[in-house]
Amino acid sequence: AYAGGLGAATSVVGDVAIASSSGSVAAVRLAAAVVLIVAWGAGEALFRTVGLVVFRRGDLGGRREIWLGFAAWIMLALEFALAADIIRTAIAPTWQDIGMLGAIAAIRTGLNWFLARDITHFTSAGGHKG
Repeated sequence: AYAGGLGAATSVVGDVAIASSSGSVAAVRLAAAVVLIVAWGAGEALFRTVGLVVFRRGDLGGRREIWLGFAAWIMLALEFALAADIIRTAIAPTWQDIGMLGAIAAIRTGLNWFLARDITHFTSAGGHKG
């Protein structure tokens, strides 16, 4: 038998609101992590690039190493961004939200795949494009 009444319905609505709020907080924190990851990777790449310029080691291998390092940071940031999008969509999604998540996931997965392929290609070629 149902023993809920209005109090149970209010409790369920409150639980959904809490879950939605918690999900939003987690998604915002993950989005902030994305910004920090990209900023850290960009800072590292900039620092290493300045080192190449100052010490006049502007060879292709050095630039490629910098690119590979930055690409790895971007790949990590893409994973965190996808996690944030999944959390945002997981709480009471609409079909439009699910469709947008699917499109975003496909684009980010494609970007990650191409970056991973390039990293594998360049690292297996010993830093030289073949």
